[in-house]
Amino acid sequence: MKSHDPMQKKRLNSKIWIIVLVIIIVLLVIFLAWKSSNKKQASSQNAETLSSNTKPSLTVTVVVPELQNWKQNFTANGNIAAWQEVVIGSELSGQRITKVNVNVGDSVQRGQVLAEINSESIRAELATAKANYAEAKAVLADAAINNQRIQQLKNTGAISQQEATKYLTSQSTAQARLDAAKAQIDSNQLRLKQTQVISPDHGVISARTATVGSLAQTGQELFRLIRDNRLEWRAEVTSSDLYKLTKGMTAHITSPDPQHSAVTGTVRMIAPVIDPQTRYGLVYVDIPTTDAIRMGMFVKGEFDLGQKPALTVPQTAVLLRDGFSYVFIVNKDNRVTQQKVTIGRRFNDRIEILDLPANTRIVASGTGFLADGDLVKLGQTIPDTPLTKQLVAPQEK
Repeated sequence: MKSHDPMQKKRLNSKIWIIVLVIIIVLLVIFLAWKSSNKKQASSQNAETLSSNTKPSLTVTVVVPELQNWKQNFTANGNIAAWQEVVIGSELSGQRITKVNVNVGDSVQRGQVLAEINSESIRAELATAKANYAEAKAVLADAAINNQRIQQLKNTGAISQQEATKYLTSQSTAQARLDAAKAQIDSNQLRLKQTQVISPDHGVISARTATVGSLAQTGQELFRLIRDNRLEWRAEVTSSDLYKLTKGMTAHITSPDPQHSAVTGTVRMIAPVIDPQTRYGLVYVDIPTTDAIRMGMFVKGEFDLGQKPALTVPQTAVLLRDGFSYVFIVNKDNRVTQQKVTIGRRFNDRIEILDLPANTRIVASGTGFLADGDLVKLGQTIPDTPLTKQLVAPQEK
């Protein structure tokens, strides 16, 4: 048994080495097969990529930016208010209103009677004053005659100087009483005139608190009057935009009623101060008489700042992605480059580009299907207006 042990061990070791060698050969074959498969797959992918890169992804229309002369404006909001609103009140106190002739919305003329106040007691006082005046006038005439007679006798020595002075004083007193009676008549005539509440100017009644039977008090508001029925738009404008405006500029105010067109006004005055709380300044715009807007409305409007050139492209050429605007520039090799741009004003189906070089060929539409570096096939080229062509001003919105 001991004589066969070395031989068996030798045979066992040989078998083990043969098994290991076979395993190594099998693993090597598997590795070579896997590597060959990867090479074929990579070659296939490269071929597909090459094929896709050489094949145009989309047929596009190319457009060149157009230079147009667009109207420049900016919007603002503000209240519609009266140019001047007059408060009409009573100048009498303690008298009842007997008649009201107008109501809110009525057009009135200068000097028109708006309301009447009870005048019976004032007329009675006026009659008393006239009677007192007549009495004072008779007393003055008698005093004047007596004084004239005494003055003639004074030179003869028949009466004393003191007596002559007494008659002269009586005449002066009678004259003073006559003047007081005349002043009383004037005062009562003025009060009688004040029993009629008169319109101080042409305009429209915007408010009325006067009612028949109520007691009128001095300074009490009875009516409010929009002078000349003239309204204005008080636009609230930021301090930066305030310097863009000048007197005489045109403003277009939008009516809340869609059946009415925009109301055109003119800048009359620009406020000299800025509100420290809101940082807005007021711009006063005169507006014509119209039913499209009414006092108290809060409306939006646009200020016309004149015309300014704009480099424009179709809105379909601009792609909005991740909150930014992009266009696709077509290169000489018909590949597109995605470029970020800054947009400005809009008008109809066109949009202003602020940082795009002139004479740049860009994709006009279908930008949502493109990616940076794509190969495209050029279809129709739209020859937008060249930079040397006369500028065309679009009509107002």
